[in-house]
Amino acid sequence: MITFIRRFIGIVLIGGIVFVTYTNATINHNPKSFIFDDVDKIGEHKVGLVLGTSEKTIRGGANPFFVNRIEAATKLYQAGKIKKILVSGDNAEVSYNEPKAMQIALLDKGIPKEDIVLDYAGFRTLDSVIRARDVFGQNDLIIISQEFHIKRAVYIARTLGIDAQGFVADGVSMKFNVRTQVREILARTQAWMDVHILNRQPKFLGEKEEII
Repeated sequence: MITFIRRFIGIVLIGGIVFVTYTNATINHNPKSFIFDDVDKIGEHKVGLVLGTSEKTIRGGANPFFVNRIEAATKLYQAGKIKKILVSGDNAEVSYNEPKAMQIALLDKGIPKEDIVLDYAGFRTLDSVIRARDVFGQNDLIIISQEFHIKRAVYIARTLGIDAQGFVADGVSMKFNVRTQVREILARTQAWMDVHILNRQPKFLGEKEEII
């Protein structure tokens, strides 16, 4: 009996490792033609979707992920590659508001307020992507984040029939990157399951607010 249990546990562990490896490899091998790090090479789109993250680190300093995403969105806007910026993030608590923080940062960069649209229900990447289509009416857009995140976001979008391209914001030093990369491995497996098995939907949809 003990031998059987050990074998069963071993099979489950091996199966889990194989599944995680497969899902990560699938998402990681997005065609490079969909992902860009050069402003001059990416096409023009009406909307750029900036995926949310905290403005500050746990220690209270500026979050480089946040700073670099804002910089990337600003570059695209100033180059005429996007006309509107949709900032999508978590606002589950009164004291924590990713979209508002991104709006303020973009205003400081000189982006007109009327060209910044706030999505307060982007609790996960999946939510942000689906809401961009189903709430804000965008089936063709540029997604803005760091490279590791962009691959997952673009995979979700294109699997769901959204003609998405990704623009890579600058990365960060390894002291930030290691923990994030490990977490991303599990996030990619979850994303694959969400779109291929679970058909998961956003926590909130609500009324349409089409960006025109």
